[in-house]
Amino acid sequence: MFMVIAYDIADSKRLNRIAKIMEDYGTRVQYSVFEVYADRHVLKQLMVRVMMVMNTEEDSVRIYSLCKDCEGKLEILGDPVYSFEQADVIVY
Repeated sequence: MFMVIAYDIADSKRLNRIAKIMEDYGTRVQYSVFEVYADRHVLKQLMVRVMMVMNTEEDSVRIYSLCKDCEGKLEILGDPVYSFEQADVIVY
């Protein structure tokens, strides 16, 4: 499944650790935003790793799963970073 993951981490040390974890799973498209293709098992691994680093009282991580129809309707304005790994995704 295709996901957009965004985060806001209060501490710079945790921020760097979270960013390195995210780089293991997806492509950075904005400073604190990644696009990730993963099945549920891999997503769970990612979430466990992130939870081990983040402070749930200060930090926020949001995971948006996009359906196939939504993937095809993605619009990018400006200089796009292409992270699509599946040939059936269409970017308008």
